[in-house]
Amino acid sequence: MEATQRTYPVEIAGLKRDLPLFQVASGVRIAVLNVLGDTALVQAAASGLANRLAALDYSVLVTAEAKSIPLVHALSVATARPYVVLRKSYKPYMGDALSATTRSITTGDEQTLYLDAKDRELVSEARIVLVDDVISSGSTLEAMRKIMGHAGAIIAGEAAIMTEGDRSDWSDVIALGHLPIFDGSEAAVD
Repeated sequence: MEATQRTYPVEIAGLKRDLPLFQVASGVRIAVLNVLGDTALVQAAASGLANRLAALDYSVLVTAEAKSIPLVHALSVATARPYVVLRKSYKPYMGDALSATTRSITTGDEQTLYLDAKDRELVSEARIVLVDDVISSGSTLEAMRKIMGHAGAIIAGEAAIMTEGDRSDWSDVIALGHLPIFDGSEAAVD
């Protein structure tokens, strides 16, 4: 008999979802938001974020591969601004790419992000907004900041569908909601 998957209910831009809880360390669980294939949620989140970003002066959206790609694409359409995807693996066609290393909370593995040489000109001296699906530990955000700093971009803002963990860590992030971290008993630790 299978154990019932515990979930955490959220409402994002008017849509309700039950996020599965996933163990990332002994006695620590997170609610996993996976927008891949959830077109309605991606569109609603992009619309909600576009409204919140309207007051910012920026010209380019930047995200890291992979789950936030549909979000940044929909956000690009909603805001009529181009986007850049920082890749997780280097390909020869990327030329003289810039890179920064991070550690993912969901995999626990170290990963490197790369800015394709063709996109450097687009972000150099541009006012950009960093976009992610969920900002939790901030490691991906920090790697994106480093690459954009090396590229000469000006960070005008940071946005996500959800933040996670200690709310005070993300007070400057434009987000549609916040997720707590759960202890082993599934009690929210916020």
